[in-house]
Amino acid sequence: MTSISVPTRPVGLLLREWRERRRLSQLELSSRAEISTRHLSFVETGRSRPTPEMILKLTDHLDVPLRERNQLLLAGGYAPAYPQHGLDAPELASVREALRLVLTGHEPYPALVINRWWELVDANAAVALIVEGCAPHLLEPPVNVLRLSLHPDGMAPRIVNLGQWRAHLLEQLHRRVEATGDQRLSDLEAELRSYPTLPNCRALPDDPAGDSCASPASPLRYDGVVLPLRLRHPDGELSFFSITAAVGTAADVTVEELMIESFYPADAPTGERLRAAGS
Repeated sequence: MTSISVPTRPVGLLLREWRERRRLSQLELSSRAEISTRHLSFVETGRSRPTPEMILKLTDHLDVPLRERNQLLLAGGYAPAYPQHGLDAPELASVREALRLVLTGHEPYPALVINRWWELVDANAAVALIVEGCAPHLLEPPVNVLRLSLHPDGMAPRIVNLGQWRAHLLEQLHRRVEATGDQRLSDLEAELRSYPTLPNCRALPDDPAGDSCASPASPLRYDGVVLPLRLRHPDGELSFFSITAAVGTAADVTVEELMIESFYPADAPTGERLRAAGS
């Protein structure tokens, strides 16, 4: 089982930070948790030591991820409540099998499994088609899918609508940073935003306005139903949209942090090429 680092700051301070991250007042949180505002204030200032049940109750109403719930319990002097097995552990055999079934069942279309930090956990054979031409150093484990997508030596030069796709990915990442306060994700966001602007990052023939990769604050603009990932390929442009799924009843930290991203053809020619390649 994976080890867990013990926070050095008081549990009350950490709970207050989570409340503020969720933009809730003490009155709102105490009302939802059915405790007095006075009691919550005492917990946050360290005048009252919360029980493990109280910590879990508050984290439930604050929608705190399981990893951080364990850290809050440790900060309060209690044992973690949620297991954190490695993905290769016997306890997760059924999860591994289910993920592999999803990946292989999605072929000939690409699908992959990523963790909390967008690191590649598993992928089906069709993913090779969309990572063609990426520099070997970006494909060495652990492979970060966001870095692979936006790095100048990765997929970025092949992405036709790089400005739109970059804005989409950075918006997703920024929301995750805001929701979790995860420093690793914050560092990743800073790295991705520092990448140089590529020639294909601005205007598209069918979108003269485009959006600028040089401006992280540029709003994401797209008039279609779903934003496609448009890739240059020797056999013609490939266009995809994606659907993201997670394990809905996870009670293990590792399992909760897994996400499946399945790519589907956004047009008929892409579907035909993928089916031909997979036959």
